Amino acid sequence: MNKVFLCQRDELAPGSLKKVPNAEVGDICVYNLEGRYYATADLCTHATASLAEGDLDDDLITCPVHWGQFHVPTGRAVTFPCERHLRTYRIIVTDREVYADVAAEAEEALADTDPAGAGSPV
Repeated sequence: MNKVFLCQRDELAPGSLKKVPNAEVGDICVYNLEGRYYATADLCTHATASLAEGDLDDDLITCPVHWGQFHVPTGRAVTFPCERHLRTYRIIVTDREVYADVAAEAEEALADTDPAGAGSPV
């Protein structure tokens, strides 16, 4: 396990997101979706853009450059022009803090199988 601090639990209100710089894996975007935390790579897989600057609507993040969308829990690219999925990270929540295990995919991404193998995470 390679645990990286993302934020304090009370720092990120439901329906919000933020970018967390990380030298090892690149910037991470952390999301609070109705009290559940998720983390993905912050960089859009289609264009060089920070997803933390995009719009979060329910469980979809919209890239601020070309308006492609990703499903936050699984990292799946769901709207053109985005075709490659986002890298996701397993979340660890303590009483006060949120961490990402940057060595492990999110459980939702692992459960979301893609038989064709298309759009694998970066």
